[in-house]
Amino acid sequence: MSDSTVTQWEGREEAAGPRTDTGRDGSGARGLLGRLRRPRRPRLWFEILLIAVSYWLYSLIRNAVPEQKGEALRNADWIWRTEQTLGIDVERSVNHAVNAVTWLIIGMNYYYATLHFIMTLGVLVWLYRWHPGRYAAARLALFATTGGALVGYYLFPLAPPRLMRGGRFVDTVMVHHTWGSMASGDLKHMSNQYAAMPSMHIGWSLWCGLTIFALASVPWARVLGLLYPVATLVVIVSTANHFWLDAVGGVLCLSFGFGVARVWYGAGPYGLPRGVGGRGGVSEVAEASASASASASASAS
Repeated sequence: MSDSTVTQWEGREEAAGPRTDTGRDGSGARGLLGRLRRPRRPRLWFEILLIAVSYWLYSLIRNAVPEQKGEALRNADWIWRTEQTLGIDVERSVNHAVNAVTWLIIGMNYYYATLHFIMTLGVLVWLYRWHPGRYAAARLALFATTGGALVGYYLFPLAPPRLMRGGRFVDTVMVHHTWGSMASGDLKHMSNQYAAMPSMHIGWSLWCGLTIFALASVPWARVLGLLYPVATLVVIVSTANHFWLDAVGGVLCLSFGFGVARVWYGAGPYGLPRGVGGRGGVSEVAEASASASASASASAS
C-alpha cells in the first residue's frame, strides 16, 4: 500500500472513534468502562426484568418513607401560601370547575390512574424497537429522574391539596367513586399519601413528550408529544393530587436525569446514533467507516 493509503486508513480509524486498549498496562479497567458507556443493543429479557425490579424497588422505597403527616401538612400550607404570594394559586378554582363536569372529571381520574404507566412503557418499547442506540441513555435519564424523586419524598414530605386542612379541595376519586388514585379510597393504605413533591406524573410525562418530539418523524406525533405533559399537568391539578409547584419539582428531577445520562454517555439521549451494531455494541457509523476503509485499502494494494 502507498503512504497516502495508510494516511487515509488512519484518518478514518480516528474518525470512527478512539480504540479501547485492554492490554496489561492497567488500561483494561478503562476499556471495560468504555464498553459500559458505549450504547449497545438492549436485550429484551434483561430490560423486562430491569424495569420490573426497578419499579418494585421504587414503590418499596417510596412507601417506606415515613408518612410524616404533621410535617407534610405544614409543608402543604407553606406551598399554598407561597403560591398565593406569587399569584398562581388557581388549583382550587380549577379543581371545583372541572369537578362540576362529571364526565370530564371521571375521565381525568382514569387518565391519572392509567396513562402514567401506559405511555411511559409504550415510549420505552418504541425506543427499544426503533431507536436501540438511544434506548439505554433515555432509560438512564428516566431512572435517574425517578431516583431524584425518591430523595425529594424523603427530604420534603408533602400532602396533596385534597388532604389539606381547611383547603376546601375536592377529592374527586372519593366523590365520584373511581379508582383514579392509589392514595384515595380503599387503596390509600398501599401508597404513601404524603409523597407529592416532586410530581412524577410530570417527570415521566415530560420525558415521554420530549422523547416523542425529538425522535418522531411524523409532525402530528411530535405535536401530540408536547401536548401530553400539558394535559397531564391539567389532570394532576384538576384532581387535587398536586400543586403547580410539584410540577416544577418534576421538571427539576427530569433535568437531573438528563444530566446524568449526558455525563455517562458523553451526549444527550437524542444526540446518540439511532442504531447499534450487532456485535460488541459497535455503532453502525463506526462499523460502516471501518468497512469502507478496508475496501479502499484492498483496491489500493
